[in-house]
Amino acid sequence: MTSLALAVTTAAPSRAGWFTQAGQVLRRWLIATLRQVWGPVMSLIQPVIWIVLFGQVFHSLGALPQFGGAGYIDYLVPGILMMTVLYSGAWAGTGYIDDINSGVMDQYLTSPVSRSAIITGQLVQQLVINLAQSLVVLGIGWLAGARYPGGLGGMLAALGVATVLATIFCCASTAVALTARSQIALISLSQLIVLPATFLSTTMMPADLMPQWVQDVSRWNPMTWAVELGRGGLNGTFPENGWWQLAGLAVLAVLAFLWAMRSIRAYQRSV
Repeated sequence: MTSLALAVTTAAPSRAGWFTQAGQVLRRWLIATLRQVWGPVMSLIQPVIWIVLFGQVFHSLGALPQFGGAGYIDYLVPGILMMTVLYSGAWAGTGYIDDINSGVMDQYLTSPVSRSAIITGQLVQQLVINLAQSLVVLGIGWLAGARYPGGLGGMLAALGVATVLATIFCCASTAVALTARSQIALISLSQLIVLPATFLSTTMMPADLMPQWVQDVSRWNPMTWAVELGRGGLNGTFPENGWWQLAGLAVLAVLAFLWAMRSIRAYQRSV
């Protein structure tokens, strides 16, 4: 009887499963988002400006044969969709820096929570925000005059590509945040990447209208891959190089997630 009681007393507490852990991390980040919902809402002002302002200023470009007769606004909206995801994802690591400064990250790392659950829970929260923002961008584009011949299936395809692109930049931002541990460094590096990634792609302009060196760079720019896949989905077509572009984005998403995992383990070893 005594040995049985001792065994019950010294038994280790059960550990929650991985999905439960990731779900609790996700729940914590979603609650934080709802308490500061102005952040995601304010981030939608920029795509509204891009669609309305650029769509009107460069409206006459839609008559050029490079735009296929669909009009500039139809060409622009898929690019703005991916650009919104890019900018939002690049800022994803700021939450980790806040956790580091407040001591929450140290509490995470001293708990039995899986490191991959920590990364995944926050990533899913960012993807939920990006999905909501993407739907709003498509709605704004439609109100501005864009039409989506690809229908519901094409829109779902574009949203799927946007999610993969968001995964790449959210995980990369997380890795940079856990390595640099500085808001200034993260913001500076983000600005250094997102602007060239946007303008050295077919986000705003077809490749045929850009200088040759920009065409060469944009051909290997993941932003171009995502924009062309999203544009093809909304237009009801599939890019000629679509399969390898999609495969490239998927590989980059996996590598970015592994980078984030390595960064959180490196952070744990350093504290």
